[in-house]
Amino acid sequence: MDVDKLRDAMLEAHIPFIERAAQQGVQVLSFQEIFTQPYFCPSQDVKWYAAAEAVPGGHTTKLMQEYAKQYQMAIIAPIYEEAVPGVYYNTAAVIDADGAYLGKYRKTHLPQVAGFWEKFFFKPGASGWPVFQTAYCKVGVYICYDRHFPEGWRALALKGAEYIVNPSATVAGLSEYLWKLEQPASAAANGVYIGAINRVGAEAPWNIGEFYGQSYVVNPRGDIEVMASRDKDELLVHEIDLDMIREVRNGWQFLRDRRPEVYGALTELETG
Repeated sequence: MDVDKLRDAMLEAHIPFIERAAQQGVQVLSFQEIFTQPYFCPSQDVKWYAAAEAVPGGHTTKLMQEYAKQYQMAIIAPIYEEAVPGVYYNTAAVIDADGAYLGKYRKTHLPQVAGFWEKFFFKPGASGWPVFQTAYCKVGVYICYDRHFPEGWRALALKGAEYIVNPSATVAGLSEYLWKLEQPASAAANGVYIGAINRVGAEAPWNIGEFYGQSYVVNPRGDIEVMASRDKDELLVHEIDLDMIREVRNGWQFLRDRRPEVYGALTELETG
């Protein structure tokens, strides 16, 4: 199957979930990492470059804008982006509830290990930690491997994010233990809600492992409030209480008590 047919099949599979989300009153919806394709990074096959599309202006972004406007729903759409021919990013487009394209985040940290040859397919992003004011809340985006790096969570929180989504494609192993550790810790450290989104199942022909699902929403106290199953395609719907952000931050003054004036050397330290 060629990449255009794969994209169309993946979009067709997701549309019923968009419609169900609308029926249940969802206001902010996010999909998993590169949701219009398989996770092709176990390969190093240039044919996948053809799967990239413009953001904005590409087929997927335009389609998501139509659904966002139709259902008054903000949508975060993780897409393989072609910036110019030969330059590609792992990107998430953010679309407001009136269908307006608000902007994009490009994945900052890229793994380069067996099964995850992401630097073959993507250029590291340098988006400046954008926060998007949607009709319902201030949204930030961090993508998959980014979640292992605390700096981005903090930057997004400092720039006003209330809800940060982390679209992922992550498989069983050490990652699964960290899945339930790092994002709750980051939510608590920064006083934000985090939506963690993962794939399910295995993908041929690579079969690098089981994408273990378990998408969840964690609150600013670090409590996971709701979690999806390990092995089913699901729509996870949950109501978050934005007032909790102020309540938690007033009790734990982590942002007030930061000492950025003494952290400068951290950016100059090298490993090894």
